Amino acid sequence: MVFSLAVYARNNEVNAMKISFKSDRGKVRKNNQDYVEVFKNAKGYTLALLADGMGGHRAGDVASKTAVKEIGNKWEKSTISNSQKAASWLIKVIQEENERIYQSGLENPDFSGMGTTLEAVAIFEEDFTLAHVGDSRGYLLNGDQLIQLTDDHSLVNELVKSGEISKEMAENHPNKNIVTRCVGMPGMIDVDVYTQKRKDQQYLLLCSDGLTNMVSKTDIMQTILSSEKDEEVLENLIGLANRNGGLDNITVLMIHFGGVRNA
Repeated sequence: MVFSLAVYARNNEVNAMKISFKSDRGKVRKNNQDYVEVFKNAKGYTLALLADGMGGHRAGDVASKTAVKEIGNKWEKSTISNSQKAASWLIKVIQEENERIYQSGLENPDFSGMGTTLEAVAIFEEDFTLAHVGDSRGYLLNGDQLIQLTDDHSLVNELVKSGEISKEMAENHPNKNIVTRCVGMPGMIDVDVYTQKRKDQQYLLLCSDGLTNMVSKTDIMQTILSSEKDEEVLENLIGLANRNGGLDNITVLMIHFGGVRNA
């Protein structure tokens, strides 16, 4: 089932947007360690969160759900109303959550070593701010151009950036799933933050690597452009990932700025 909600910033139809999200276990995993949810704060502004947990039995799903729920609950109590304040707020609360999850792993042997990626986007009338940790991704479809906004915090991406391997070699590298940064690490983590102007008929896509490891960037873009309804985009992307193997949990959240097509 795809969850969708229409959101109107300050009841202004010019700033309308539709948020749709769906998570799937995939074809191989026994449980789903991804988690996704949307929250609204005291000023009416939206925060969307997507996390891909990692760790032993139960630990990954605990880390992802805990991070999303605790950060989301803090957002609901906040009065953040612009991207500048959102950027500072997101860095602070994600760093706090990093310490909280790390300590939980120390205190409970069942949760030892747990962690999670995190994509968090706060949306305002004219722009949005995206905070990123790990190897889940954020993409922006602008016309017929799909732009990857985030930089993977992964061993393989570090090897690519250092010139040790090519992007083509990275696609099938045996250590592709090793992350170099996650929520739940010891010490202070760096949080990447991006602020971007929003325009009508743009699509902001957040996704776990269960999608991007199975579906090419070109196919993601073509699926968004060719699907008749926003909900069908998610169904079609997840279906494609599963047909290509479905080796991991697959979670996708899409924000359609400017209204709803074929609603």
